[in-house]
Amino acid sequence: MHKGDVTPAEAFQRLQNNAAAVLIDVRTQPEWVFVGVPAVERLIRLSWQVFPTMQVNGQFVAEIEQMGLPKDTEILCICRSGARSASAASALTQAGFANAWNVAEGFEGDKDTQGHRGTIGGWKAAGLPWMQS
Repeated sequence: MHKGDVTPAEAFQRLQNNAAAVLIDVRTQPEWVFVGVPAVERLIRLSWQVFPTMQVNGQFVAEIEQMGLPKDTEILCICRSGARSASAASALTQAGFANAWNVAEGFEGDKDTQGHRGTIGGWKAAGLPWMQS
């Protein structure tokens, strides 16, 4: 189990207040390209599940460890809606990262009544900085 859940606004505030904190966007490359990414300095893009099969990236933890992050680094994991990032944060916790958090609501949040994401909950709907390539 990971350290806990934070809202997108709380995650952004933690990144502002802690110069060592990192945000790991665990979505897929197509999501980064077509939906956008949080516009923050310490952003790591590393997929928890690999597109198009959506199999869990068996090297996820090893790749984070190879980056040399201290085990006490405040790590905030984000995905589309908070499910994949919770799994990624839990895997990091099991690997000894004591401060891995899940960004509940994710980047896009839940679907609205018309079936669209990005309007209810999530990083984008909270008005936090993001960019699209």
